[in-house]
Amino acid sequence: MSNGGIIGPINDPVQGYQGGTVTSITGSTTFTKSTTNTQSLANVLIVAGGGGGGGCAGGGGGAGGLRISTCYPVSSPVPITIGGGGTAGSACVNAGSGTNTSFGPITSAGGGRAGGVFPSVAGVAGGSGGGGGRSTPDGAGGSGNTPPVSPPQGFNGGAGANNGCGFSGAGGGGGGSAGVGTAGTSIGGGPGTGTAIGGPGGPGTDVTPYFGAAPQPFYLTDSPNNGAVSGGIFAGGGGGRADPRGASVTQGTGGAGGGGNGSGTGTATSGITNSGGGGGGGPTSGVGGSGIVLVVEKNGNYNAPGVWSLSEQYNYKKQGTWTNPAPVSVDYLVVAGGGGGGIFGGGGGAGGFRTSFPGGTKIIITGGTSTPITVGAGGAGGTCFVSTGDGTPSIFSTITSTGGGKGGSFSTQSGSGGSGGGGSGGNPLLSPIGGTGNTPPVSPSQGNNGGTGVNSGCFSRAGGGGAAAVGGDSSSTVGGSGGSGSANSISNSPVTYSGGGGGGARTGNTAGSGGSGGGGAGSAGTAGTPGTVNTGGGGGGGGQSLPAFIDQDGGSGGSGIVIIRAPGSANLGASPGTNTVTTLPAPAGGCKVATFTVSGTLTT
Repeated sequence: MSNGGIIGPINDPVQGYQGGTVTSITGSTTFTKSTTNTQSLANVLIVAGGGGGGGCAGGGGGAGGLRISTCYPVSSPVPITIGGGGTAGSACVNAGSGTNTSFGPITSAGGGRAGGVFPSVAGVAGGSGGGGGRSTPDGAGGSGNTPPVSPPQGFNGGAGANNGCGFSGAGGGGGGSAGVGTAGTSIGGGPGTGTAIGGPGGPGTDVTPYFGAAPQPFYLTDSPNNGAVSGGIFAGGGGGRADPRGASVTQGTGGAGGGGNGSGTGTATSGITNSGGGGGGGPTSGVGGSGIVLVVEKNGNYNAPGVWSLSEQYNYKKQGTWTNPAPVSVDYLVVAGGGGGGIFGGGGGAGGFRTSFPGGTKIIITGGTSTPITVGAGGAGGTCFVSTGDGTPSIFSTITSTGGGKGGSFSTQSGSGGSGGGGSGGNPLLSPIGGTGNTPPVSPSQGNNGGTGVNSGCFSRAGGGGAAAVGGDSSSTVGGSGGSGSANSISNSPVTYSGGGGGGARTGNTAGSGGSGGGGAGSAGTAGTPGTVNTGGGGGGGGQSLPAFIDQDGGSGGSGIVIIRAPGSANLGASPGTNTVTTLPAPAGGCKVATFTVSGTLTT
């Protein structure tokens, strides 16, 4: 038969949903579906109002929470509330947090306001957390994804910084919907001699995989003083303000997605209207950007009509134009970034470790769709001028692995996270107990607690927790070892991930070894070893060199990794080009493995 053995008409394959009807909603109302939406389904973007920036040496406002719901049922009218941006702060007036946006029962939380100098220095929790203001002690950034949802609606704000005399203080960046705000930097000196760097705002979320490639009429227009939005990006954090009296001053930039820039003088930039961007920090700060709802209705049906010959189907498949709506069941390994090691401190906790392979519950992905992948960064190692950092989360679909907790130091408490950072000691005002692992709690556990330091003798430091074991406690002269990581063969060969960092020690004593799975070794008298890239290993704690009693820097945490394993019939793709897709040899049965070493997009 000329048509390859199939009797019937030969039609070009078409997909019923070709973008559909788009409704951009910028004011509170009720949504009623289109009469052509016969499936009564839609993709919905819900962005809350961004937080206001902090006044005086203030942080950037946190972005409004951002949530995406795919194939949401819209069979009846849906009430919508659009959140407003938070008010600006000034020298003696706190900024305001953004307000919530809701689409029916789905609510995105308003961005947290930033801290200033007076009356409140700390950033506030919200969809994304507000950046901390400059003060003594440094103002903490607010927590993002508050209240918690999965996938997270936003990230933490960065901490403010102050050199102690106030002339080079800097506010932290507000958290963005796709990443944390950066901490401010403040180094040395009086007027005209110090360095002040306002923390950039966290990045917003690229929604083009759900609502179409830019340009689109419903995407916003860029402004020169805000993070870019025209590429389909929403909910960037505001930039922190840097005190202009230093010798080297850099204002914090707004995160992509409408976050406002910080300003040293005058009024900072506001978040872009209807972007959910946080306002920039300044003497008078910027207001937060209001929220938005986008609804893309999937008009018509989803089936490719007609009958095709085998040869036609083969050619369409080869050209990449054959519609493949079949769901794909995949295994996953999601490892977050490891925590940084403390300056003369404890080892960083390993990044959270979550996997379905082998024998766990798989994730089902709709065929012919794109799924964003976030690969968490390792936390910064502690230095004289930079606080130790927690690792950042890695995310795939509904699975979030939490970044490893930072290692403790004389002036910094160990952090909790996927695995907890190792405790320090020597400061009676801080607990030597290590950070708590498996935070927030999931089952199976994503990690373990950090070890406990000592408050007497020569003050060796404890090890960070690992995926498979707690961090080792320290003694007076011996640093604790990092907790061991977990091995996994999702990529066809066993690889160990998420080892904790070893604790530091003084010259002549014994530092803790790094845990298997990329944990950095602690050091006796020199800088700690960084965690291994793409393992989620915690950074090693720095030592203390004698006879000068100089505290040495901690090692940075290793970045995370995300690996997806699918049947050989799946049409997997991974972007950008640094990420890869491979086909496994026997006996793995031709399974395909997508490996993400940087954030990107999985296509099926």
